[in-house]
Amino acid sequence: MCWRPLCRFLWLWSYLSCVQAVPIQKVQDDTKTLIKTIVTRINDISHTSVSAKHRVAGLDFIPGLHPILSLSKMDQTLAVYQQILTSLPSRNVLQIANDLENLRDLLHLLASSKSCSPPQTSGLQKLESLGGVLEASLYSTEVVALSRLQGSLQDILRQLDLSPEC
Repeated sequence: MCWRPLCRFLWLWSYLSCVQAVPIQKVQDDTKTLIKTIVTRINDISHTSVSAKHRVAGLDFIPGLHPILSLSKMDQTLAVYQQILTSLPSRNVLQIANDLENLRDLLHLLASSKSCSPPQTSGLQKLESLGGVLEASLYSTEVVALSRLQGSLQDILRQLDLSPEC
């Protein structure tokens, strides 16, 4: 009888029994901290803020505020903002776009901890109108996008305290 496979299994089992899963509260705390960091980065860019209630012609593709957000809706909203920010040539927003990617990953962890199905962002359309808008009003697009993103992040932060649904 060969003992090697059994010994390897026992060694692996002892290792795995010591490894602990990350507590979901830690993931939620990290999510909140990252949101606060992104909001601070937006404030540091120090553009004039635009009220989320104001409508800016041609920038309707930028999401506004949502009163109740599910984890799936949070992810979809952040995916749109990430797509907008990565399309902007400004170096100011590159770190924020990267932070949004990390934030979306944390939201995916929260969703999986609640046994939610993976968020459906595959149907997210490319913002085809963005090219023309960027040429016409680059600064306005950045200001409106960052201002609305900041409001959306604050909404997400409030929703995380209420333990959002899938």
